[in-house]
Amino acid sequence: MTNEIQEFITYLRDDKKSSANTEASYRRDLQKAAAFFEEQKITDVCEITATNIRSYLLYLEKKNFSSATVSRNLASLHAFFHYLFKTRKITEDPSEQLHPPKVEKKMPVILSVEQIERLMAQPNLETVKGIRDRAMLEMLYATGIRVSELINLCLEDVNLQLGYIVCHDRERMIPFGDAAKKCLQVYLGSARPRLVSGTDCRYLFPNCSGKQMSRQGFWKLLKGYATDAGIQEDITPHTLRHSFAAHLIQNGANVRDVQHMMGHSDVSTTQMYVQMNVERMRHVYDQYHPSMSR
Repeated sequence: MTNEIQEFITYLRDDKKSSANTEASYRRDLQKAAAFFEEQKITDVCEITATNIRSYLLYLEKKNFSSATVSRNLASLHAFFHYLFKTRKITEDPSEQLHPPKVEKKMPVILSVEQIERLMAQPNLETVKGIRDRAMLEMLYATGIRVSELINLCLEDVNLQLGYIVCHDRERMIPFGDAAKKCLQVYLGSARPRLVSGTDCRYLFPNCSGKQMSRQGFWKLLKGYATDAGIQEDITPHTLRHSFAAHLIQNGANVRDVQHMMGHSDVSTTQMYVQMNVERMRHVYDQYHPSMSR
């Protein structure tokens, strides 16, 4: 399947204009499936049947992958086999009649403003690493970008004077406020030059070796700061993205504007934060309105 997977990824990039993040996700899912099929002595895409795919999905479930992960893998296989069928590399699509497992929709974890402030207070601003980490946390919360977009930001993507960044994954400009701006100014003026000393790194937030930071590296430092801040929730970099959107909506931001800043292709994805705000207000009403105690 290796050649077919590469052709499909090229099709996504050149014809569908998919983001690098989307391409990486498809490649990861398909390579994992290919490895499973090879273990079953199946190496030709023409030999793969619906039964083989069901076996793979069952394998994922037995490995305790979530329903959402199983559904995403099936979606990747759907897209892949649809492409193969459309380009006549296979005579029928074995995934066509397969349906994903029912996914229980969970509301994302949203940090309170007070929790955000505690989190931001954790990096040690007496150290180069602490100054960088504070600037990264502020930028992530101030813009709502994905962690992949954060670690791919380059110096030229930041307009410090006007207070905005440019994201190229889903091309858009996103403003940021004074808190993030002040942290960036300190970081760029003192910490970053020391991190990249002797290198030609163009990434805005390099690791301590002056190279591009990994997603896992940022996830690890965020986990550490969350623990230090006494935050009990199991947070990820996406938690700051969710909190960014939820706080904007709670304070009256237009859904379409939030959609643009988040880089959502469909406004229905952004509407989730509106529903969360409605539920929050309902809870407050039920708890405090005098009519509820009559």
